[in-house]
Amino acid sequence: MSRIVTPTLLILVVILAAVVGGLTGGVLIYLYAQDTLGFNENIVTSAGTVVPLASTQGVTTPRFSQDPNLPPRSTDVADGSVVEVRTIQINTAVTDVVERLSPAVVTVLNLSAAGTEQGSGSGVIISPDGYLLTNNHVIHGASALKVILADGSSSPAQLVGRDTFADIAVLRVDVAVPGVAELGNSDVLRPGETVIAIGSPLGDFKNTVTVGVVSATGRILDTDRGYQMEDLIQTDAAINQGNSGGPLVNLAGQIIGLNTLVVRGSGFGSAVAEGLGFAVASNTVRAVSQQLVEKGYVSRPYMGVQWESITPRISWVYDLPVEWGIYVTRVREGSASERAGMEPGDIIVALDDVLLDEEHPFINVLLAYEPGDVVVASVLRERLKLTIAIELEERPGS
Repeated sequence: MSRIVTPTLLILVVILAAVVGGLTGGVLIYLYAQDTLGFNENIVTSAGTVVPLASTQGVTTPRFSQDPNLPPRSTDVADGSVVEVRTIQINTAVTDVVERLSPAVVTVLNLSAAGTEQGSGSGVIISPDGYLLTNNHVIHGASALKVILADGSSSPAQLVGRDTFADIAVLRVDVAVPGVAELGNSDVLRPGETVIAIGSPLGDFKNTVTVGVVSATGRILDTDRGYQMEDLIQTDAAINQGNSGGPLVNLAGQIIGLNTLVVRGSGFGSAVAEGLGFAVASNTVRAVSQQLVEKGYVSRPYMGVQWESITPRISWVYDLPVEWGIYVTRVREGSASERAGMEPGDIIVALDDVLLDEEHPFINVLLAYEPGDVVVASVLRERLKLTIAIELEERPGS
């Protein structure tokens, strides 16, 4: 019997010694950590009582994470006294940018002649003088404009200028502005770069922040109005109705785009897309807005003709000799086109060496020129091929 009991007792003694040794080591390490990290400090309460930090019943004040700029708050301890505890604040690149930029973001109200709201969007202040950017479609058809600032105050806004093709408008408010944002360089954007959209979706949720990435740059979208919007930034940051005209911002706090539209589907079938938002690139915004501030319009070339687009379907319906081009319906009297010999019924199929087709709409090809340039139009007239040189005029944007 003793031969069986003795080994059993030895095993129990070894296990007990191991447990006691582990507990002792853990206590020593805990005490060392308290001393090293400074957690063994005492707190003096408002009653003058010295209370060990460990006895504050779950209240901790780690020195390395306190923010001295935040107002202190109070909490009770065991003896009924009050201990001051500071709140921990977490800062990131996104929160820093939002705090700096939010005061410059506004809500733009489109008002009728009766003063009722008939639409809304967002905008961003770019000058201490009160100049701000928004989309042209946000203010389209407005009899009056009103801007709500980040602090909730409002001000009437004056339309400085607008451009349909870039979907940009410049407004101005005659009040002290709470913040100003800076335009960045959209040419250096890279897919995958973090971006932040700030705006007023649905007009009610002011200064809403959404975060995403640059999905792609240089996108082109058809407007269904005879031209395409070019050099757009695609992003998956959530953009909704009311975000239009608000800034798309990089982590340096610069505007790199002006949010303008979102694509929900292709228009064919029932497929619905998510995360397809688009913004006008900031370099386009800068060039257009400078002209709007300086002249009230954007200097664009003008041929002086009214026209209808020709597509393969239109060509088939009307039995036209080409599938792509524009059909001239009217030539303005005294215009450059009239002086050059253009006539109603002419079909323009190319400008210089650029053929008009699905990827090269007439307006976009024309906008590559400046007023005063001479362009050679390739024309079909009753199935005869002609070339007509036209000195382009200037027409204000509308």
